[in-house]
Amino acid sequence: MHGLKQALLQIWRLTYPYYTTRETTEVRLWPLPAIRMQERWIALLMAATVIGIEFAQVAINVRLSYFNRDWFNAIQGKDAAAFWSLLFSVFCVWAAVYVASAIIQYVIQSFLRIRWRAWMTRHYVDRWLGGDAHYRMGFSGAQTDNPDQRIADDIDQFTQTTQSLAISFLSAASNLISFSVILWNISASFTVPGTDWHVPGFLVWGALIYSGLVTWITHRIGRPLIRLNFEQQRREADFRFSLARLREYGEQVALLGGAEAEKASLRGRFGALIANFYAIVDRRKKLAAFTTSYQQVNVVIPYILVAPYYFAGQIPLGVMTQTAGAFARVESTMSFFITFYVTLADYKAQVDRLTTFDASMERAVAMGAQSRLRVAPRDGGALHLSGLGLDLPDGRRIAEAQDLTLRPGETTLLTGPSGSGKSTLFRAIAGIWPFGEGEVATPAGARLMLLPQRPYLPMGSLRSAATYPDASGRHDDAAIREALEAARLPHLAGRLDEDAPWAQTLSLGEQQRLAIARALLAKPDWLFLDEATAALDEPTEAALYRMLRQRLPDTTLVSIGHRSTLGAFHERRLDMTPREDGRFVPTDVRAPVAAQ
Repeated sequence: MHGLKQALLQIWRLTYPYYTTRETTEVRLWPLPAIRMQERWIALLMAATVIGIEFAQVAINVRLSYFNRDWFNAIQGKDAAAFWSLLFSVFCVWAAVYVASAIIQYVIQSFLRIRWRAWMTRHYVDRWLGGDAHYRMGFSGAQTDNPDQRIADDIDQFTQTTQSLAISFLSAASNLISFSVILWNISASFTVPGTDWHVPGFLVWGALIYSGLVTWITHRIGRPLIRLNFEQQRREADFRFSLARLREYGEQVALLGGAEAEKASLRGRFGALIANFYAIVDRRKKLAAFTTSYQQVNVVIPYILVAPYYFAGQIPLGVMTQTAGAFARVESTMSFFITFYVTLADYKAQVDRLTTFDASMERAVAMGAQSRLRVAPRDGGALHLSGLGLDLPDGRRIAEAQDLTLRPGETTLLTGPSGSGKSTLFRAIAGIWPFGEGEVATPAGARLMLLPQRPYLPMGSLRSAATYPDASGRHDDAAIREALEAARLPHLAGRLDEDAPWAQTLSLGEQQRLAIARALLAKPDWLFLDEATAALDEPTEAALYRMLRQRLPDTTLVSIGHRSTLGAFHERRLDMTPREDGRFVPTDVRAPVAAQ
């Protein structure tokens, strides 16, 4: 019972936000003009319509149950007039209404599903990317595997399955109530077959006991499917991600001769996927053997129970068929759990994955809110670090900067051994590093831009890659071409509209030069280069630094680098010097006069 309560609470937490959102949107219902209204009212109106149609269809089935009784009575009495009258005046009319309502219900249900999925997708993407949660989730220690699958697949399956199960459950409940009344009234005077025991509503109790027993057996057999389905989705996503990652780093794998290692890794991941799949097949085989047998027996069980009363002359043929049909309806609705067990097992896995994703994002957001490392704007133009201590995720402190000022217009080179916290210091200045304490005071109103060693290139055209993160329409083509030529990429200037996997098409040196072109277009007030030219030869690197000084005279450059030649392009040099306790501290050292 606790597990059921927990599952229902998880479903409620995932469902509630959409049906209570106050976001407004435009909706148009032909032939009426477009109107703006809150998304929740659209969702609730659609859901109410779908549910109303479902209840109406149950009422139609009840009416057809009485048609079935009268029709078979007419057949038994050889009443041709009643036979044809019932067929055309009752069955054809209500069957046509049922078909029309089913079509309308499907269309509204489909619109509701896609709107719900679109809203949840936007909601999750905003939360995932907001506040750098996507970055910090890697440090949260929660189950955050394959967020792409959770947003793309699990949300789609969750909205579809929730909608389907909710409608099926409501249909089952209304069928149970409606046909239980019919079955109770018919069997009110029945005795237990072969005895004189009079049990009011005998057939209703029989259906309840029968379906309850079968449900319990089904759950005992199929319960491991919940865990197995969760694991299968994770392993499928891991295998798909491994293939995508191999495609992204194909050149590096080829250069290292890593094909055999990758084959072994892929075989291992796929083997784990297959092993779990076989476990699912084995469990479903047992479940299918039981449920299929149960479904076959169900065809005759109602007639077996009602037959003694028919052969004893207590009921006519029409009542027998109506009773058998009502029993089948009641029993099938009571067996809702059995019919949808595999679906429910898959659904529980989807709910668990979205719930853990939710929890992981909440931890990531909390990590940022609880961080003692603060980044805040301050008047004065300089960038100041005070009482700064930088920690690793495991709590070990690697670097400190108690009182450090970076002055505007003064180019600065940050050097030091690997692992001394140089890149971590840049992350702290950018405001994405949550581990540590102290304050980073950034110049008020200044725009900071950080270029990492390996640039991110989004999918799409070269134009979007060159202007990222700005929208591609913000810069005209002439400015983009000029920036590419200045960054020594003239051969790309004529390919702005070309869509290609640029992360694989361009060498790392070309990618770094493309990032330099981005900086030329963005014109930031502060530009931080984290070994952003490490893949370039020294003459090209020198030429690009001179070009940046000439084209961005108002931009303050702060660089991380290991080459001694970089000192000539910076007016100040800070070296990450180790103290006796092993922590590194940025210390001023003499630097050559910067080249102009």
